[in-house]
Amino acid sequence: MRRPPLLWLGLLACVGACGSDDSSPGSASDAGTDTGIDAAVDSATDGDSEASADSAPEAQAPKLILPKSALTADELGVLVNASDPQSKEVAAHYVAARKIPSANVVTLTFPVNDVMTETDFAAAKAAVDAALGAKIQGLAITWTKPYRVACMSVTSAFALGFDKKHCNTTGGSCGPTASVPTYDSDSVAPFTDFGIRPAMMLVGKDAATAKALIDRGVAADDTFPTGDGFLVRTTDTARSVRWPSFVSLTSDWTDPSVMKLSYVDNSAGTGSNVIENQKNVFFYFTGLASVPKIETNTYRPGAIADHLTSYGGQVPTSGQMSIAKWIEVGITGSFGTVVEPCNYKSKFPEAEVVVPRYYRGETLLEAYFKSVSTPGEGLFVGEPLARPFGAEPVTFAGGALSVQTTHLDPAHSYAIEAADSESGPFVAVQSGITVPSHQRATLTVKPADKAVYRLVRE
Repeated sequence: MRRPPLLWLGLLACVGACGSDDSSPGSASDAGTDTGIDAAVDSATDGDSEASADSAPEAQAPKLILPKSALTADELGVLVNASDPQSKEVAAHYVAARKIPSANVVTLTFPVNDVMTETDFAAAKAAVDAALGAKIQGLAITWTKPYRVACMSVTSAFALGFDKKHCNTTGGSCGPTASVPTYDSDSVAPFTDFGIRPAMMLVGKDAATAKALIDRGVAADDTFPTGDGFLVRTTDTARSVRWPSFVSLTSDWTDPSVMKLSYVDNSAGTGSNVIENQKNVFFYFTGLASVPKIETNTYRPGAIADHLTSYGGQVPTSGQMSIAKWIEVGITGSFGTVVEPCNYKSKFPEAEVVVPRYYRGETLLEAYFKSVSTPGEGLFVGEPLARPFGAEPVTFAGGALSVQTTHLDPAHSYAIEAADSESGPFVAVQSGITVPSHQRATLTVKPADKAVYRLVRE
């Protein structure tokens, strides 16, 4: 059960000297402290109004240490196939766009086919492991073909290593595959913690399409989009098995000013199976072999969309609708399986995981990869470092230190601690900080008279 929320719209929860009388509504006093934390939902201001009115000379700004919430460019490896002109062109564009260190680029050589042999993969994987050091936590794959290694997807094979436990191994009939420890994990260092480097492919029917994908990912950074999300239960019963999580997510996502998520239930066939002519789409999750009219929508940079079906991960074309079609119409990330998976929910993205993690500041690569429990047969495509909700602006004025962040998880509580130096010791000046729902909150320390503050999860 979640703890009662401390932060509500329009309510300040204060401890110590908050610049108001102790008897004022919404405040409490602690005679043992002289440092206060104001925690409130951001409502178009960057901090406490008293701070901007204070004309006294400004003291040196304290340092604020925030939890690491995402991979960075210097932690991402880039894989290039020297036999593929498109791969080389896309890699050059990506390295420049994201300022990837040249030491992180690994050039491989193998045939440009739909399926990579186990022998070719073993040589490529050995070269990658030898070239990349322990700091590298994720991978960007710059080719579109091959998309498969025997029975595994290319992204999962490079992330996990080739192993048939990640494939259907029951003689052609439906069977489960191995789970991975990255599922819904809070780790920000998957290779360090689990020996896994999540991977994502910069897919495109041609180099121009893949480079446009890269540009959308970069453009998405720190934009805090307020687009619409659609989670659709269609008349295709077998491909709509994710619908219970659609209901749960949209029920929990209570603030439409943050992101409007809509559950669309057409299981009875009385409406439409498709979303069309929408101008502000940021999420679109559905279940169909082919999704018509996706080209009629416009998508925000950083948008995610996928459709549960058997062969969506065959790129750039498929007997069903390839996930490359999502990329062509303006989506920044998608997912599909490369072999017959059967409709195990664990083999497909869980909206309840990817949406909140993306919103809390994780990269597209991290949030999407963590949303699949058994990803061996699934191909992740998109711009790995896209991070629409990453920025956490900090201000210091009038003796008040404020930060705006989407990092807070409603399922957990947080504390702000203070110290005279980064080496500590740190002492909590506010504990039990919570939010009732995902939102962009402003946390304020006033007076901020210590040298260092940090936000930690309790």
